[in-house]
Amino acid sequence: MSGRLSGKVALISGAALGMGFAEAQRLAIEGACVVASDILVDEGEQLVSEICKSGGKATFVKLDVTSETDWQEAVETAVSTYGKLDILVNNAGIVALEGVEDTTLEIWNKVMAVNSTGTFLGMKAAIPAMRKNGGGSIINISSVWGITGTAGATAYQASKGAIRTMTKSAAVQYAAEGIRVNSVHPGIITTPMVVEGVPDEMRESVVAQTPMGREGLPEEVANMVLFLASDEASYVTGGEYLVDGGYIAL
Repeated sequence: MSGRLSGKVALISGAALGMGFAEAQRLAIEGACVVASDILVDEGEQLVSEICKSGGKATFVKLDVTSETDWQEAVETAVSTYGKLDILVNNAGIVALEGVEDTTLEIWNKVMAVNSTGTFLGMKAAIPAMRKNGGGSIINISSVWGITGTAGATAYQASKGAIRTMTKSAAVQYAAEGIRVNSVHPGIITTPMVVEGVPDEMRESVVAQTPMGREGLPEEVANMVLFLASDEASYVTGGEYLVDGGYIAL
């Protein structure tokens, strides 16, 4: 094991698949004890098994990010199992592509509950544990569509934009306590959520607007998360970090 996160404890939501899976593996490789959480129990436990077989330390906890009780239990699991909590990656999210008039209140509420409220509840649960530990790093996964607009995806963009500004608010509030809070903004990444939830023609259109001309890989997002989680980012808070192949640069 490398040591960039040696001795640190990380809690990751939505860790069973896609970017969360890659983030959990990357942080574990770098020496973190990982608490992987998701509503997908079988997939999450498989991830933990793989990490442990590779010599890492990991524990799975079932987590519905819209549940305050689940979040409290996830943080308690991290502290009771590994003694503390240093890193929170608010990764869990869902996508909806409807525009304003086609977005039902049910769709709106569901997307906001998972993406925005889930991020808020994660921070609320983790911050007291980080305070006891003398600081920590929170990484909130937003999106390029949390910065810029597109046709459709109204609820998704609103939820990801909320994460962006929520991150800055928390960064200002907790900087003096050594708790850093940053957001990561992926472009189109080849994950199960994108493959299953985004039509091929939309994916092709986004790639065509991406200067690097391809979809990103979950591991490329995980590398940014690793940097923000590490002490290498000790003077970094309140920032927004693009992993988008140049999409926003146009």
